[in-house]
Amino acid sequence: MDNDRSIVDNECSRRWGVILAGGDGKRLLPLTRKLTGEDRPKQFCALSGTDTLLKETWHRVSRVVPQANILLVLTRTHERFYVDQVRRIPTRNLLVQPYNRGTAPAIVYSLTRLKVVAPNGLVGIFPSDHHFKNNEVLVRAVDEAFQHVELHGERIVLLGVAPDSPEDGYGWIEHGVPLHRSKTGPILEVRRFWEKPSPHIARNLMQAGGLWNSFIMVGRVRAFLDMIRRSVPNLIASFESMWAAVQPGMEELVLHELFSNVPASDFSYEVLSVCPSDLAVFPVEGLGWADLGEPERVLSALKVKLPRI
Repeated sequence: MDNDRSIVDNECSRRWGVILAGGDGKRLLPLTRKLTGEDRPKQFCALSGTDTLLKETWHRVSRVVPQANILLVLTRTHERFYVDQVRRIPTRNLLVQPYNRGTAPAIVYSLTRLKVVAPNGLVGIFPSDHHFKNNEVLVRAVDEAFQHVELHGERIVLLGVAPDSPEDGYGWIEHGVPLHRSKTGPILEVRRFWEKPSPHIARNLMQAGGLWNSFIMVGRVRAFLDMIRRSVPNLIASFESMWAAVQPGMEELVLHELFSNVPASDFSYEVLSVCPSDLAVFPVEGLGWADLGEPERVLSALKVKLPRI
């Protein structure tokens, strides 16, 4: 994955990025099956151009984070889909889960790894299966979020998207008063995080100025770990115990045992929804963002043409 035009400089060496690419994309499989002829998860598909969604995400993240500091979270059962796409990425940057257990274990896996190699670092968490029409706006916003966390690192900053519909399949952020101000806008407190609210609540949130959660998050490694420790202590303890005890060459075996016993869990439900005081939101306009979780969203956002059967 070659680098795109970048704004990374030497002062960004403390920045890390985690790209979540281990999901199965089950809701979109009927569409990706028609497009590719196989059950290929959406992040490994070229839905919006010649590059796959994963490659597009890599290009965006590498403009604000040094490539050496980008970690990809993958799942072993998808290896045939990603092996060619990650061939030029060092193995130390690939965190391969034996099984997909949802976003919470994937994020905890990556953050407990960063606790070992960069305990004082800043980290951005990025989904690999979302679409942005305006990459320039996104890159600037993520860069500002990193700058904000560098100066005011007590909260984790979520990128919020102004909604254009009362979508009840997204996570919503009910925001409060301004906490700080970035170059282009305020950083607001989070009063409550709503994950996939009812249609009625989604309409009320939109009328009240609520924001969609893009699931792009930036914070200090320690701030993420502290938030997770308060919300899912058993999950983080399992991974921390693993890193403390694993012997060289035994990581894959220990990971297999750990993921065999870890229950599937969602980071939005298990962590964000229960820790609003640990969060802030940065409203960003002009992203042209879409969570490509449903076939209808893909067809609408990307104008994908299905092959004739």
